[in-house]
Amino acid sequence: MLGVTSFSLTGLSGQETSFSTDRASVVCFVKEDCPTCRTVMPVLAAMFKTFADHIDFHVIGQTAEGNRQLAEEFELPFDLLDDSALKVSFDTDVETVPTLLVTNAKGQTESERIGFVREEWQALVDDLIQQFSGSECDLDWSALPEWRPGCGSLSVDPMHAGRLQAEAEGSPIRARRIEVGSLDDEFEFMFDQGFTDGLPVVPPTPERVLRMLSGTKRDAQEVVATMAPNMAKVTVEKIAINAVLAGCRPEYLPVVIAAVEAVCTDDFNIHGVMATTMGASPVMVVNGPIRHSLDMNMGLGALGQGNRANATIGRALRLAIRNVGGAKPGGTERSTFSNPMKYTMCFAEWEERSNWDPLHVERGFSPEDSVVTVFAMTGGPTIIMDEDSLGGDALAGSIGASTSTMLNAKAYGFSTCLMVVSPEHVDTFKRDDYSKAQMRRRMQVASEKTVDELIELGVTDEQQARLSKLEPDTRLSKFGSDEDIDIVVAGSEAGKCTAFFHGWIPRSIGSIPVSSKIEV
Repeated sequence: MLGVTSFSLTGLSGQETSFSTDRASVVCFVKEDCPTCRTVMPVLAAMFKTFADHIDFHVIGQTAEGNRQLAEEFELPFDLLDDSALKVSFDTDVETVPTLLVTNAKGQTESERIGFVREEWQALVDDLIQQFSGSECDLDWSALPEWRPGCGSLSVDPMHAGRLQAEAEGSPIRARRIEVGSLDDEFEFMFDQGFTDGLPVVPPTPERVLRMLSGTKRDAQEVVATMAPNMAKVTVEKIAINAVLAGCRPEYLPVVIAAVEAVCTDDFNIHGVMATTMGASPVMVVNGPIRHSLDMNMGLGALGQGNRANATIGRALRLAIRNVGGAKPGGTERSTFSNPMKYTMCFAEWEERSNWDPLHVERGFSPEDSVVTVFAMTGGPTIIMDEDSLGGDALAGSIGASTSTMLNAKAYGFSTCLMVVSPEHVDTFKRDDYSKAQMRRRMQVASEKTVDELIELGVTDEQQARLSKLEPDTRLSKFGSDEDIDIVVAGSEAGKCTAFFHGWIPRSIGSIPVSSKIEV
């Protein structure tokens, strides 16, 4: 049975009325466009005339204009109370109007009527007469219909329910709320407040944030990580707010949470990644079953625009880094040029199109796990086109040689990269049963340069002194080790090309890729 909580509402007369637990009350919720509510108006008027001297009488309307229409049409003897904010209806858990409740002097509900059943309403009135008044209720019951269903309360209407839940006591939302003036453009306001990456964002209203939080079972106030440079506590709620800003759907939230966990580790070093003049930025690769449930793009155009999940998940991470962590251009973010990956870069690996183990399995996870892996990359994707190589060794060689100028032609012995191999190139490797390990080794050999070749390009005195200790024909590797070359598969069925992202600086002093399991 429904219970009425304390309230104070203003009536059409302008007088404020409060619910009292000092004596019995009749409380009825109505709205003007409900035919059954209009049916019970004469009943409520007769009840008021019969019982007003003995019990409190509160008829609560759900729209201000509707209250005026009802009062004028039915010449009501009582003051209709305005619950156009719908908070009393929501707190009382009203789902249908009319809903009539009779409470005792302790505020406890003793009787309840939902919709209109003539026999039940008449029995209720007869019971009240016995309790409070010996006079009959001046009402022709026979003129009323035997039964009428009620209508849905506005407090459960999808247009209002999210807001009411977000504003209710016990709501999981705790973040500071910012009021936007009625004449302010909310989108321009977000720009003015610096909450955006330069593109429009979705205003994170309480109902949108609450809906976003439905995408995870984790508590909204759980601290997921501490994020530099602000060293701010990143809660699930704050991640959800930035996911709303980015345009995510609720089901994307677990991926964003896992990505935040990953970038906030010491290994990933998010402060260094965002502060470097080299313009590094996180690149996210998603593996496992969640790729399909979120309809992520792993095929045609996987590294570009057009897919909501890819675009908004990556953007949500960037906005959280900006708005919670505090990494903003001109502040701690000091990138010389920056790069478009600062907006977003997230894609899924096309595991089913490859004969190799997918990235997350290589990194120790089960094939059934859903995992996001973050890399710190300074540039890309750079396209390597090779339509001529017919075998794995030749193809890996041309790919490796193409990386020799990454960062610069003299940057040797420390580079890292993320290779994104297309299906057509994977087919070439598959024909030769060519492994990822073989590809990495061949790339290293193909991109080598001798000490003399590097010196001829022009080196500093410090580099000259270091290189002079080696034999002139000593061959130096482009990458610090074979393991500094990460390989995934994605892209269209058509196109004999491989894309690669340029790594930042040596992982020992820069950023180590981090994988985080996605908890759905």
